[in-house]
Amino acid sequence: SSRVVQIQSQMSERAVELLGLPEDRPCLLLDVGCGSGLSGDYISEEGHYWIGMDISSAMLDVAVEREVEGDLLLADVGHGIPFRPGTFDGCISISAVQWLCNADKKSHSPPKRLYRFFSTLYTALARGSRAVLQLYPENSEQLELITAQAMRAGFTGGMVVDYPNSAKAKKFFLCLFVGTCGPLPKGLGTEGADEELHQAKFTNERTRFRNTKGKSVKKSRDWILEKKERRRRQGKEVRADTKYTGRKRRPRF
Repeated sequence: SSRVVQIQSQMSERAVELLGLPEDRPCLLLDVGCGSGLSGDYISEEGHYWIGMDISSAMLDVAVEREVEGDLLLADVGHGIPFRPGTFDGCISISAVQWLCNADKKSHSPPKRLYRFFSTLYTALARGSRAVLQLYPENSEQLELITAQAMRAGFTGGMVVDYPNSAKAKKFFLCLFVGTCGPLPKGLGTEGADEELHQAKFTNERTRFRNTKGKSVKKSRDWILEKKERRRRQGKEVRADTKYTGRKRRPRF
């Protein structure tokens, strides 16, 4: 539903924000449990490149139909991240990592699968980069298990909780650092109500400001032309530009 898509987009935006990426260059990101590529759409809009991994071929088929800009890999992350050391400038994951706590087969050991995932992810990330994993833990034990295996694999960092006092809006982001030990970002809505209002207002202004910072407004003619140019560089088939490209259609009566 459109509500689910909206929530997914908001969480993707927050995860990318928590990565603290440099603004002066495009980065290559890994999207773990990428599904139909909704998070990838936001990554592409921000001018970055991405590779998505998912265990569901049906979801990846949807991503292919949607013509997402990232590359897609059908894989179980519990078997590890199959990329060379230092490949990625960051990693995000929306609502996926908690599934590694389930033993779907007799041979599955959640602690081992989590450790395999985190240790190979640590290797695949460049030094100084971050992984931001949004998750829905079933209980505090699950949260502890996930965090413990991440730390055992070499990561530093911890949990960032947005809106901790709200039953509906509360979100958990495991924010992990590779080879550095920076301060954890602050969770949204963690101060008083006045601060929360101020924060919401500030975020809104940033979104508007970002469009004036050299990036084209979404769905505008320039935005469409930039997107088509990116796809051409990736060797994909793209329709030729014409005077009708990006032109608004008249409303039908």
